[in-house]
Amino acid sequence: MTIAIWILEFLGVLLAAVTFPVVLELAILTSASFLPRRRFRSCESLPPIRLAIIIPAHNEELLIARCVESLRTSAAGTSTRIMVIAHNCCDHTAERASEAGAEVVVYDDLQARGKGFALMRGFEHAFASETDAVLVVDADSTVSENLIRLARHALTGGAEAVQCRYELESSASLPKTRLRALAFRGFNLIRAGGRDRLGLSAGILGNGFAVRREVLEQTPYKALSVVEDLEYHVQLLLSGKRVIFLEEAVVSSQATASATGDITQRARWEGGRAMVARRWILPLAGKVASGRLCLAEPILDLSSLPLGFAALALFIGLCLPLEWLRIYSGSAFAVIGFHVLVAAWKGPDFFEDLRVLASVPGYIFWKVSIIPHLVQGARHNAAWIRTDREPVAAIIPFDNPGRLDLPAASRPNRLAERLPADAVIGLSK
Repeated sequence: MTIAIWILEFLGVLLAAVTFPVVLELAILTSASFLPRRRFRSCESLPPIRLAIIIPAHNEELLIARCVESLRTSAAGTSTRIMVIAHNCCDHTAERASEAGAEVVVYDDLQARGKGFALMRGFEHAFASETDAVLVVDADSTVSENLIRLARHALTGGAEAVQCRYELESSASLPKTRLRALAFRGFNLIRAGGRDRLGLSAGILGNGFAVRREVLEQTPYKALSVVEDLEYHVQLLLSGKRVIFLEEAVVSSQATASATGDITQRARWEGGRAMVARRWILPLAGKVASGRLCLAEPILDLSSLPLGFAALALFIGLCLPLEWLRIYSGSAFAVIGFHVLVAAWKGPDFFEDLRVLASVPGYIFWKVSIIPHLVQGARHNAAWIRTDREPVAAIIPFDNPGRLDLPAASRPNRLAERLPADAVIGLSK
């Protein structure tokens, strides 16, 4: 066998090896998503759970009132607290949240950058009083009217932690955002639902997840990376905890408004996943070796390439003159196609989602072009940077707190100049 053939075979094996985890993951979880849903035991005879909603917010004055009002509608008739953690804000997030009816904690500490710090302060504040569980909702989100009721029912019925269905609001006029919403649905709905139906932990998706007090006491929240949700879920798995999926309870988040915001978000999500994989795969593998076979799926998940990169690798495999690799790549594309069809079927407009698949080649090209940003986001000390969704005046980015985007004359007064750190303003109505 010539050197050229050896190199070709090696490349083929490499392409198969790097794509196999995501192909196997999609085959298993997409098929499992058709299994029957779980049923929670009746909890009518049990005392109602005391729930607090934590909303971490950094410069969200344009969207925070909408979020609070949505939660108040969902929580109507219950004694649920709604708490906004106004974290290092230089706009009117705190005032807007208080006007909307939330309890607001102003938390100013430029050394504590990132959502993880805001959540830690929120949990600490919530548990300082009688609270049985906390529910995290992002400030740019709205929730379905049944979300609070279903989350309370699951937690009262014995669930240690729950994850609600997390959807991305997209525009039908923007193929790129609609394609991202479709991929988002596959990751957050199809995969999470498949895990839950197999009896595995559904995962924490960063928005719309709830945890009981005793769980946070046994496994303290110390996730401070750019993907704090994934990091804390791994810690829960190692502690033997399981997250239940609530498919009918929906939290929706606004898509990014700019190319820069899109790149920032991708660098945080995909680069952060690579960082977590480097840190936690070996500890998880150790638990699998000791007999906890259910942790093999999280290892498979962390080893999986992003779907766009996997599709590119499989396309290269189809082009190489190796019969076995072409058969594998074709079969893998069939699995991906099945996954995408199921995700589209679960969405609001099946045929529109199919039509937008024509933009996949351009999307993959864009993903390749931002690889340097993903590498930067995979660093263990990567900074948390707020994702641009709407143009907000005078935002202080976490990665450069000394800079303001507007001249001094047009900057709003910083809340830190008027309110002390951890001040509480307003009460939940």
